[in-house]
Amino acid sequence: MEQILARSAHTPSPRTPQLGVLALLKRWQLNRRTRQQLALLDERLLADAGISPNERNAELDKAFWQ
Repeated sequence: MEQILARSAHTPSPRTPQLGVLALLKRWQLNRRTRQQLALLDERLLADAGISPNERNAELDKAFWQ
C-alpha cells in the first residue's frame, strides 16, 4: 500500500497543466471581482475593514494578474 501511494504521489497527471491554468484563471477572476467590490465601499466601510483610502487605491491600481 505504501509503495502504491508513494508511486502515485510522484506520477505527474496529464491534466496537471490544465488544472494549473484553470486555477490561475479563477484566481484572476477572483482578483477582479474583489477589487470591484472594494471600489464600491464608502469611507465608513473602509474604516470598518481597517483599509485606508490610499491602500484601496493601491489595490485598485493593480493589474488583474497581481
